[in-house]
Amino acid sequence: MKGLIQRVSEASVTVNSRQIASIGPGLLLLLGVEKDDSVDEARELCRKILSYRVFPDEQGRMNVNVQDSGGSMLIVPQFTLAADTRSGTRPGFSLAAAPERANALYREFVSEAGSSFGCRARG
Repeated sequence: MKGLIQRVSEASVTVNSRQIASIGPGLLLLLGVEKDDSVDEARELCRKILSYRVFPDEQGRMNVNVQDSGGSMLIVPQFTLAADTRSGTRPGFSLAAAPERANALYREFVSEAGSSFGCRARG
């Protein structure tokens, strides 16, 4: 499982000209699920991401996590993070989880972020 995070002042997802999710300040997470990933790995990655201290404290030092900053997290599934680009110019996706499995682990991740940590997670 791979996650790419970006600290944002706001973020949104639009599909077919319709906004389906948005947040104010917080983290945008692109989440890639690989075929050998497990529920335990999803939970552990979630714990790690929620604990990353990437927001400024009173002295302006990056010392505060997304929860303590009062921020939100927008979680977007992104199968291309599982791409194998080691050779050639066409990425392979044999490492990516099958859609049903990926969706289940994505939902587990969103659930973990939302309930276990009290973070306002949107997925």
